[in-house]
Amino acid sequence: MLAQHISEVEWQARCELAALYRLMAHFRMTDLIDTHISMRVPNEPNHFLINRYGILFDQMKASDLVKIDHDGHIVEAYDEGKNVNVAGFVIHSAIHHARPEIHCVIHTHTADGIAVSTQKDGLAFISQHAMKFYNRIAYHDFEGVATDLDERERLVADLGDKRTMILRNHGLLAAGISTHQAFHDMFFLERACQIQVKALSMGGQMTWPSPEVCEHTAQQFDEEDHPEYVKMAFEAALTLIATQKADYCS
Repeated sequence: MLAQHISEVEWQARCELAALYRLMAHFRMTDLIDTHISMRVPNEPNHFLINRYGILFDQMKASDLVKIDHDGHIVEAYDEGKNVNVAGFVIHSAIHHARPEIHCVIHTHTADGIAVSTQKDGLAFISQHAMKFYNRIAYHDFEGVATDLDERERLVADLGDKRTMILRNHGLLAAGISTHQAFHDMFFLERACQIQVKALSMGGQMTWPSPEVCEHTAQQFDEEDHPEYVKMAFEAALTLIATQKADYCS
């Protein structure tokens, strides 16, 4: 069994990441075998875990995850023979390398997220969910499928010190100092995009909160984004897949 060959702390990280993959499937934030979630390996700042390419998110297990370095090399013998998607490596390695405080990175290709990413003005601050990201979201222009290593520098420069980003004509990205924070940000960002798409489809006039109200609301979210709160939200979400724990932690 794989767990016998690795440290307890890494195995727990693998279980948590596998659970996050399944939560993303539960909330329908998947794209067949594409898109990725990565997690920095505890006590190993230059290594991170990412999905074995070809496994559906709702079938992800701790043993399916692959430990790689910032150059995309598999670093443990027990992961040899597993495939890693190049685009996933490029996007995630860029952020993990440039932002040492980032623990988890989520990238999605949902229909609503991509729809908003095609809008010239990007995310519209018309909902409470969207206002969480007021003046707190970055944008990165589309350059094609992310397989060019040179794009890493531009992606990191565009992200700056922010945690969330819209990849134009591509999808969404959330980078958190914890798994809980990354999940919480992505959940709210995806919901904000869903609301925007529905609101635009109605065709009527929309109400637009003032910049002052948007900033006030964003600051309220900043205060609410306490580690204990986002952890509580993540653990509550895990109850939705509690019956799968023995499977994803294997």
